[in-house]
Amino acid sequence: MVKNQAKKVLIVEDDVFLSNIYNKKFSNEGFEVFTASDGKKAVIIIKQKKPDIILLDIMLPQMDGFEVLEEIKKDLEVKDIPVILLTNINEQDGIKKGYDLGAKDYIIKTFFTPAEVVDKVKKFL
Repeated sequence: MVKNQAKKVLIVEDDVFLSNIYNKKFSNEGFEVFTASDGKKAVIIIKQKKPDIILLDIMLPQMDGFEVLEEIKKDLEVKDIPVILLTNINEQDGIKKGYDLGAKDYIIKTFFTPAEVVDKVKKFL
């Protein structure tokens, strides 16, 4: 019997406290978790590790989430990895821009518990 390989999730979040909460929640659910605290590191990790899904904050140092999304959508090797924007920006322009750039979902952090975020991620995998 072949053992299921853990799904890889990349959490791109500059708030260390939140990053740790999501990291722990996804790890406890059996995911292999990678984290990045800024947009440039995120792009490097995405190209190296090729995660199964990406949780991407918008407000990030170095390179914001929209720029990360634009960058990875240009790369044939990683452009099809589903990206869920996980942010506190709750404005129609930001939400529309996220979807226009190829995000699969847009989650407002304050509206969802980490457990609900994990459940949403599972639906995309």
